[in-house]
Amino acid sequence: MKALKSLLVAIVGAWTLSSCSMYNEMVTKQESVESSWAQVENVYQRRADLIPNLVATVKGFAEHEKNTLEAVIEARSNATSIKLDVSDLTEDKMAQFQKAQEQLSGALSRLMAVSENYPDLKASEQFLNLQAQLEGTENRIAVERKNFNSATQAYNAYIKQVPQNLIANIFNFEAKPYFKAAEGADKAPEVKF
Repeated sequence: MKALKSLLVAIVGAWTLSSCSMYNEMVTKQESVESSWAQVENVYQRRADLIPNLVATVKGFAEHEKNTLEAVIEARSNATSIKLDVSDLTEDKMAQFQKAQEQLSGALSRLMAVSENYPDLKASEQFLNLQAQLEGTENRIAVERKNFNSATQAYNAYIKQVPQNLIANIFNFEAKPYFKAAEGADKAPEVKF
């Protein structure tokens, strides 16, 4: 009887230690997802912070491009108004965030196209500097989105595996959504001359 009791205590103790270890690993992976998300927000904020300077620079050269400038300002406002809580990320919220960011990217693309009509603007050191910073920021956004998806994949895979899924269910660890490619990104752009 004493041996059975000792065996039972050992099994319960081993399960408890194992469960604590799995829980701690889930917390670590969840923190990695949250840290990655913070970096995504950081680079999107950097882009949003650069836009007023870019708009002001273009405005000085292209006053009659008011509609394009207003579209950029409005898209920036929409993009920065959407705040996501990483602990409550859902597919719908992520899609809404991505849509606002895609609209801002499109408005910026139109602004850059407008700049082609103004040789003095294109030669402006301030404009060239801002343009280079935006290009760098767009690259950073791509890198941070990739890092977020990698952290999310590691977290999601871990909480779905047996026996971690049991602990994940007990403590309400839920899968996080990924960044996805923009709709139509799978089609090559059409080039016309």
